[in-house]
Amino acid sequence: MRVYEPLAAFPEPERTHWADYARRGDTPTAQDELRRSLADLVRVPLVAVPRHESADAFTAEWDGTLLVCPWRTRLRGWLALEELVEWFPRPVLDAALPPAARRRATEEYEAWRERNPDGRPWIRTGVWQVPLRWFVLVADEEREYLPGERLRYRTPMVQARRRLARGLRTLREAEGYGMLTEGLVEVGSWLEEFHPRSMVELDYGGLTHTLPEAGLAGDRSARDLARGIAELRAGDREGAARTYGELAERWRAVRERLFAN
Repeated sequence: MRVYEPLAAFPEPERTHWADYARRGDTPTAQDELRRSLADLVRVPLVAVPRHESADAFTAEWDGTLLVCPWRTRLRGWLALEELVEWFPRPVLDAALPPAARRRATEEYEAWRERNPDGRPWIRTGVWQVPLRWFVLVADEEREYLPGERLRYRTPMVQARRRLARGLRTLREAEGYGMLTEGLVEVGSWLEEFHPRSMVELDYGGLTHTLPEAGLAGDRSARDLARGIAELRAGDREGAARTYGELAERWRAVRERLFAN
């Protein structure tokens, strides 16, 4: 998930940097970012987190306004390391990223946080999944699918916040959706950090190249989650549980690919 902000959201000299950057007209794509990340993983010695912060960004034109989504690859690398500890058994993690490399990265991140207490990423990534709570922010009519290229949703920040607030009200009045509710609260806190005229993009990323095309073409996760919340709002708890359960099961199967032989 990405947030694109208008130039007005950035202080100088960063604002001028991004304006000049976008004016070049050859800004990198998501595939370019992926290739650079993979190149770092095969370096010897292994580089757990880039030594320097990226000066690249994704850009977009939205209602005639230039929007920028900085990569902040180094910051995201630190955050990803924290998630890896939760996802992988220690022997597997130690083999992939030696403890000394992880310890050094942790020390660097702590030092960075002291200097940048308000720092936050513009991009959030799911491991072999799109977290279900993210679909609350978008609507089925915003879905864009180009086979073999991308599956994404784009929505104005104000609309994303409105949907999140409405979904939270419904979920808080129900029972059995505590994890989804907590996740939405956390996402909402993150979104509050950005300019109100930003754009939110929910992108399937590498999943568009690894999941079957037929499954992607038929995927309507945003619509399904919206239907489940609407059923809750209407008092149909059984229908909501069935809708949410089916959606959660589909994405559980996707996550299991991470650990498949």
